[in-house]
Amino acid sequence: MRVGTQMLLKRLERFQPDVVHLHNLHGSGINLEMLFLYLKANPQIKVIWTLHDCWAFTGHCPYFDMAECGQWKVGCSKCDQYNIYPASRHDNARWMYYRKKELFLGVNNMTIVVPSRWLAGLVKESFLKEYPVKVINNGIDQEIFKPSSSNIRKKYGLEDKFIILGVSFAWSERKGLNEIIQLSETLPEDMKIVLVGVSNVEERLPKSKIICINHTDSRKEMAELYSAADVFINPTLEDNYPTVNLEAISCGTPVITYNTGGSGESVYPECGFIMKRGDKEAFREAIFKVCQTPFDSGNIVKCSRAFAKERMAEAYLSLYEK
Repeated sequence: MRVGTQMLLKRLERFQPDVVHLHNLHGSGINLEMLFLYLKANPQIKVIWTLHDCWAFTGHCPYFDMAECGQWKVGCSKCDQYNIYPASRHDNARWMYYRKKELFLGVNNMTIVVPSRWLAGLVKESFLKEYPVKVINNGIDQEIFKPSSSNIRKKYGLEDKFIILGVSFAWSERKGLNEIIQLSETLPEDMKIVLVGVSNVEERLPKSKIICINHTDSRKEMAELYSAADVFINPTLEDNYPTVNLEAISCGTPVITYNTGGSGESVYPECGFIMKRGDKEAFREAIFKVCQTPFDSGNIVKCSRAFAKERMAEAYLSLYEK
């Protein structure tokens, strides 16, 4: 980690950038102390840091909703999630909290960017509140994610079924896996759940109730799955501004999600329902509402124009220029 960071800093020395744009820094990819001491020693460099979760201002965890923990507001200690990603062998949350605070504060001309209003609000309550915070929503490639015809229904034997789609890179309790398993047990035969990205949990899933797809071969195939679905569900219990919602909406498919983090910020009334976090019965009822009174896919696609990657790029270019 130190060697890789030294190589990075030498490259920065040669390149002499006007702006350094940071993204996720947790894991073992970079030495935080070396990086931030370099940035502080070079105040002519403007810094933009896009936060994709809460890790930057906690002692350990990227999210704390399920743990119902508010220690990050005053100083973390006795972390119950220290062995969860980014996993640590020991609970060093208190030390890490104050070390992060020492390192991350005092950077000349740094702007924090977040994808959601929800995360912006948390940053303003954290020790990073001294920095300006700007919301730039995630964007997606709408040349790929658009209404697409396919043989998906025939391929999976779903010609006469109401398709309920869920997608995740890695399913877990945090992503709402338990909610979906419980939901599958209550649905009639003419409704079928299709889950994508299940390789890590496939043995837990009731195959008679859920069609499992480990992965897709391309983003085009993913767009075809979104388009074939009657509704996209995202019962996530911890999240920021999930792009799967944007992809489904861009394909003309209504979205049902919990009001978790910023997950509901992309779901306008014309393109889905936002339910109270953890209200499983209301979530189930929303699915039946979509079945009985389908949304207008044309109106859904119109809503998706706000998610174009070009808009995100323009917002970042404007920030760079400033």
